[in-house]
Amino acid sequence: MCGIVGYIGPKSAESVLISGLKRLEYRGYDSAGISVISKDNKLETRKKAGKVSVLVQELADLPIAPAHIGIGHTRWATHGAPTDRNAHPHIGGSHHRLSLIHNGIIENFASLKKELSAAGTVFTSETDSEVVAHLVAIEYDKLQDLKQAFMVVVRRLEGAFTLLCIHQDHPDVVFAARRNSPLVIGLGQAENFLGSDVAAFIEYTKHAVAVGQDQIVELRSGSFQISDFEGNPVEAEEFEVSWDASAASKGGWPSFMAKEIADQPQAVGDTLMGRISSDGSVNLAEMADLAKLSEANRIVFVACGTAAYAAEAAKYAIEKWAKIPVSVELAHEFRYRDPVIDDKTLVIAMSQSGETMDTLMAVRHALSEGAKVLAVCNTQGATLAREAHATIYTHAGPEVAVASTKAFTAQVTAGQLIGLVLAWQRESLPIVELKKIGLELLTLPRKIKEVLDTAASMGELAKGFADAKSVLFLGRNIAYPIALEGALKLKELAYIHAEGFAAGELKHGPIALVENGQPVIVIVPSRLGEGSLHAKVVSNIQEIKARGARVIAIAEAGDSETGDYADEIFFIPETMPLLAGQLSVIPLQIFAMELSNAKGLDVDQPRNLAKSVTVE
Repeated sequence: MCGIVGYIGPKSAESVLISGLKRLEYRGYDSAGISVISKDNKLETRKKAGKVSVLVQELADLPIAPAHIGIGHTRWATHGAPTDRNAHPHIGGSHHRLSLIHNGIIENFASLKKELSAAGTVFTSETDSEVVAHLVAIEYDKLQDLKQAFMVVVRRLEGAFTLLCIHQDHPDVVFAARRNSPLVIGLGQAENFLGSDVAAFIEYTKHAVAVGQDQIVELRSGSFQISDFEGNPVEAEEFEVSWDASAASKGGWPSFMAKEIADQPQAVGDTLMGRISSDGSVNLAEMADLAKLSEANRIVFVACGTAAYAAEAAKYAIEKWAKIPVSVELAHEFRYRDPVIDDKTLVIAMSQSGETMDTLMAVRHALSEGAKVLAVCNTQGATLAREAHATIYTHAGPEVAVASTKAFTAQVTAGQLIGLVLAWQRESLPIVELKKIGLELLTLPRKIKEVLDTAASMGELAKGFADAKSVLFLGRNIAYPIALEGALKLKELAYIHAEGFAAGELKHGPIALVENGQPVIVIVPSRLGEGSLHAKVVSNIQEIKARGARVIAIAEAGDSETGDYADEIFFIPETMPLLAGQLSVIPLQIFAMELSNAKGLDVDQPRNLAKSVTVE
């Protein structure tokens, strides 16, 4: 989950590395460091516990020599506490000429460390990563060939890793390796870059190459070579990044989260763009590669965290429209319970980054069982997109804040598009009805903007809950996963105990949590539509009010009945009941963000979290 960046070229390596680390800090902010090889071929390293800003101050206090090659790292701690000595880069060997950074977990590090210790190696950190640095340095001393030494070592490693390595004897090359952890190359003019994702170098180039599984990169200022772990050449496929550096900046907003919440009309609009015509018909060309898709007899989503709640929201629409059974599995549990899947199963893997390790491992298990795999992803060149049979990109643009907002609404929208395509293919609803749904989807960006335009009241309300110890969320049908997502946002951002419940479950136990003054946020369904649950949820509000709860309701415009019982009410525009999730989640995002701000917390980088969980 750490962020890594490498550079070789005519620019100041320090400037490029620090710029990249700032853009990658969402991946981890326990510590940061850089190593460079100076113009007189000396290896210099600076690293500090804390955010990148602490490293920047260290570099101001203790300047590093000018250099045109270097590697940088921002850490999310796994092995070893977030301290100066556990920060990356790690120096290998007794001569201190090699520097290495690592993203991932080396599963066999204990046996390797025992072997090295027995041979007299002295360790200065508690990390698994330092083991690799020493192994490469020792192997290089034997072979006097850095690439061969690197290949020998990576073949011995088990687990997940992206490794970047420089050596002062070779000031013109950066070596990198990847297994089960992301790595991309940025291609410039007489300069090249490496990064955990394209954000590391988007300021300098939009041309990139995704590095595949079990591959090694030899990076020079004017060239790069990719080979497998045995040294066999591998062909690379270049792609162009569809966004630029300005999309990954705050643009005048007080936080990335505030900006990304405000980005949601465009994020949803870009997810829909070119996929629904002016008459409401839907076309997902990406799904054309999935042969005989209409013959699938069930759908299984695999996802984690926010993406799993987006999948739950999409499930309601797919089952309703396409008449096909859908289940949502937490990816980290999926393959460990021997799930029943076959070649008639469509597995939909949902991940903003496309690098979530649990989701990737679930996909690999599904592929081994013969299932068709469709990825829903926001990141070009991601591992998930390369391993799935087909990919639907959400085109939501970079999401820098650790807690997801616009990626969630885009994922829900993408899931609904899948439901519409399946409904067309299976002829499960009349075409006129499907076109009506398509046209209503096209109104969502405008309606999301309407929600945002009136959201200040929700933000002001949130500030009054800074001392709350617990907040409960209730919803039914499509609003149930929205309640779960609202609770997750509050946990992530405000460090408050929050739980989401299906409102119908209230009398089966959770009502025992309600006491005088207990804040409860209720997402009230539309009064319209067949089988409306509006009356039942209003009844739930009356039950918890009778027990002293303070009720905040999210309801459809014109719902005066809910207003008679709720203490506070926030209205969203009318839409089809199954599309209301993208509207009702936004006030919950704003509530969590503003409550976090009221407590003086960092909404972009909550404690203990990283944006992309790239280890199991």
